[in-house]
Amino acid sequence: MTTDTAPATAAPAATPATRGRRVRPGRLGVHAFLMAVSLAFLAPLLLAVYASLRPYEETSRDGYFSLPEHLSFDYYQQAFSDAGMTKYFVNTLIIAVPGVVIVLFLAAFVAFAVSRLRLRGGMLLLMLFTAGNLLPQQVIVTPLYVVFNRIPLPYWMSDSMTMFDSYWAVIAVQVGFQLGFCVFVLANFMRTLPQEILEAAIVDGAGVWTQYWRITLPLCRPALAALATLQFTWMYNDFLWALVFMSDGDKLPITSALNNLRGQFFTDYNLLAAGSVIVALPTLIVFLLLQRHFIAGLTLGSSKG
Repeated sequence: MTTDTAPATAAPAATPATRGRRVRPGRLGVHAFLMAVSLAFLAPLLLAVYASLRPYEETSRDGYFSLPEHLSFDYYQQAFSDAGMTKYFVNTLIIAVPGVVIVLFLAAFVAFAVSRLRLRGGMLLLMLFTAGNLLPQQVIVTPLYVVFNRIPLPYWMSDSMTMFDSYWAVIAVQVGFQLGFCVFVLANFMRTLPQEILEAAIVDGAGVWTQYWRITLPLCRPALAALATLQFTWMYNDFLWALVFMSDGDKLPITSALNNLRGQFFTDYNLLAAGSVIVALPTLIVFLLLQRHFIAGLTLGSSKG
């Protein structure tokens, strides 16, 4: 006599969704470290915003870390009007926007040549551009000052009839010092692009310009966006070159406007904090607008084996 027995039902295998998630101590340590670093970088900005909303009399009496009795945006209006920031914002854009466009335009050309066209000495040329970033900027301040005073420019380009005391001097220095870094980044990024794309384009009859403009450059948008964000931030925040190569105070960039908020015998640091926050807003806006492309450019190649 045989007896029918029902087959035993196997227990369902545990899936990642049903398996208990146990947080590893190492991950907790990494998150705690990142939070601590983030707070350390944000603390000065948060303190500046907090101080800019409080009257100076209150912070001088109770300290900057005391609880507020009165908060207002009066300092922001006063800082914007007293420092004449509209004029200085325009001066900064005249320097930063052409500087970013020119440096990316030239860097993309050089990077394409040394990474995709198999030029003789291309690696040596890339090393020379990279080595230019190792030169301390302060070393050539005096030679550039002498040279810019001897380079003539038409009156419509410079009031002094030379490159000195003109926007062109600051733009030229910014482009010269930032070009090597941009060439290095773009050349390494272009090397990661599949060579088969260009080979197929060559078979279809594409010339060098088509390979560069219609094939390679569109694929470099994340890298270009990341570099544009960094370059705008660096050129926007720079103050040394404008201070050295400009004698007319009306041409100075926005970073110099903060000096207008300092009195001869007394400085309201709450007012200065409000001005600092206003000056920092454009770089924050640029980062927020290009955040997705900026992060994509920084993480390119991170998932490759």
